[in-house]
Amino acid sequence: MRSKQARRVCLFFLLFIALTFNLRLLAASADEFHVPVEYYKLPNGLRVVLSPDHTAPTVCVGVYYRIGFRIEPKDRTGFAHLFEHMMFQGSANLGKMEFIKLIQSNGGILNGSTRFDFTNYFEVVPSNKLETILWAEADRMSGLAVTEDNLKNQQGVVGNEVKVNVLNRPYGGFPWIDLPMAANTNWYNAHNFYGDLSDIESAKLDEVKKFFDTYYAPNNAALAIVGDFEPADAKKFVEKYFGSIKPSQLPPQPDLTEPRQEKEKVITKTDPLAPRPALAIAYHMPDRNTPEYYAMGLIEQMLIEGNDSLLYKELVQKRGLTDSIEGGINLLGNMFDYAGPMLLSADVRYDPTTTSDTILAAMDTAINPLLEKPVDKQLLDRARVKARSSLYDTMTQFGGFGLMDLLSSFALFDDDPSHVNSIVPEFDKVTPELIQKTAQEYLRKTNRTVVIVQPAPKNTAAAPAQKP
Repeated sequence: MRSKQARRVCLFFLLFIALTFNLRLLAASADEFHVPVEYYKLPNGLRVVLSPDHTAPTVCVGVYYRIGFRIEPKDRTGFAHLFEHMMFQGSANLGKMEFIKLIQSNGGILNGSTRFDFTNYFEVVPSNKLETILWAEADRMSGLAVTEDNLKNQQGVVGNEVKVNVLNRPYGGFPWIDLPMAANTNWYNAHNFYGDLSDIESAKLDEVKKFFDTYYAPNNAALAIVGDFEPADAKKFVEKYFGSIKPSQLPPQPDLTEPRQEKEKVITKTDPLAPRPALAIAYHMPDRNTPEYYAMGLIEQMLIEGNDSLLYKELVQKRGLTDSIEGGINLLGNMFDYAGPMLLSADVRYDPTTTSDTILAAMDTAINPLLEKPVDKQLLDRARVKARSSLYDTMTQFGGFGLMDLLSSFALFDDDPSHVNSIVPEFDKVTPELIQKTAQEYLRKTNRTVVIVQPAPKNTAAAPAQKP
């Protein structure tokens, strides 16, 4: 879902910034580590997060708009994603593709993506280009080139993306589209968020303009700056370029809640391109920022992450049913960068001589002990270490991108980016009893959805997935 042009990177620059950020984190112990966070809002509603770090002469700038594919118009699936592409087609003072040229000619990297609850744009550049990047981001927030030519062009690009990544690809849409569609009942959480081709191709220019005017406004956005800069300078630039942009009249947020799942769902789809069967399971997550939510974060580590995980040991090492376990919380991000209902999932691919019942039985063997008694201290301690390691690894992604992503998400969804410093303490509060209580409520079979992919002979049309 990312801009193809924007994937061009300066490898030397990437290696340099990755090393420096990793060294910064390695120098601090878990107890000492603290992310500096300064947070404020402009009068037009723009949320601004500053986190200076002078380890390397680079800055990461991110602009997050609270419009993901979850709440796109009901008759315009794929619209949020389509608009992600439109943002690279030019603005009031930058012609077509000039935004990308501006970043790359200065040795930087950039990209954008569409997720459940936001569409984001980010750049990592030498720190002396901070003002230039803020000017460019403000230019497209205030004056994007929404034209018929750009719309037609990007409808073709997005349509081809759907064909390449979903329709004409083995396991296309499995499990990242299939699971939400099967597990959820609320349309906002359950529709094909990559988009139906007919919806994408029939989008009209006036709809695109209305979408931009409504959602790409400062009062629906968070701007985060991480890296080598002085906060006073950054504040001056932010006010200079974003301060005059007018806010929009935002519609009420739709109801995203899901009813408690009371019965296991099992669906089977036929994939003529798949070389062997695959199976995915998913459980609805606890609400964000609750004690159970952090317990599920540690359960994810115990069950899915790494070669010491319970599922890996049971299915790979002990039974030899598959060679890997994939999955986690939020397949399109991490457990912190979403705002609505979410799933914890795991998926495997296996030989045709193995049945789906065999796979599910092995999964139950690995999962059930968490429901039956409190976990031992060694398992819980190891999960905490893995969760902390994963968090720090996230923060070091792409020269500060990971940290910027966390700060932007906490600003946009919680109005509190300093929450980044509370994650580890929240994991530390989780007890063996809470792990068991959480597992009993959220890992019960009646809260589970299973999607099974069966290969089909070539030249056989794929059967669409059916809800039970």
